[in-house]
Amino acid sequence: MNLPTQLKLFFPASLLLVALSAIGWDYEQIFARINILYRPDMQAQWRLQEWRSMLDNSQALEQAQKLETINSFFNQRLRFSDDIDIWGQVDYWASPAESMVKGAADCEDYSIAKYFSLRRAGISNDQLRLTYVKALELNQAHMVLTYYATPDSEPLVLDNLTDRILPASQRSDLLPVYSFNAEGLWLAGRGNTQTGSAKQLSRWQDLLKKMQNEGFDAPGLP
Repeated sequence: MNLPTQLKLFFPASLLLVALSAIGWDYEQIFARINILYRPDMQAQWRLQEWRSMLDNSQALEQAQKLETINSFFNQRLRFSDDIDIWGQVDYWASPAESMVKGAADCEDYSIAKYFSLRRAGISNDQLRLTYVKALELNQAHMVLTYYATPDSEPLVLDNLTDRILPASQRSDLLPVYSFNAEGLWLAGRGNTQTGSAKQLSRWQDLLKKMQNEGFDAPGLP
């Protein structure tokens, strides 16, 4: 997996600011769209139902339990594979629905699925960032999801390489490069100062459009 080349100002054809909110998921509509778009087989339908049940059950959990549950769910349900093997493309950002249908994901897909699932579970957008890092031991680019209990807290790292959720200081094997969520973009080494907008990421904008087409059409950013 290579560092993305889409980190540049991107102006979509229509300025779509639509994604998933903590409410408003119409599962019947979503599953109907998924069936039309992806024609999931029986195993894929079972994974999708497991995802729905897990999300419903996670609503009442404590914050730490939500992190553990959702991190472990995707790590265990999806097998790791490269984009070229899953999608026939070098770099492809799959929606959570696509990943569940395929039953496979690369590091970006794991992080994306965890991000939107935690948003659905009630964790606020400003506590979550998708974070590009260099995995030093693997000598390659990698993506994880980071969680901030408060804006100035040390982040916890949710990683497909391990089910253990550890503080960033205990992940000396990861070197941060930049991070983003639905509202902002941060460069490593700049503290907690936002340096840009997620609109600068063309693949992120494409992902939001795709998820809207899948039925995740609640207005407003998550």
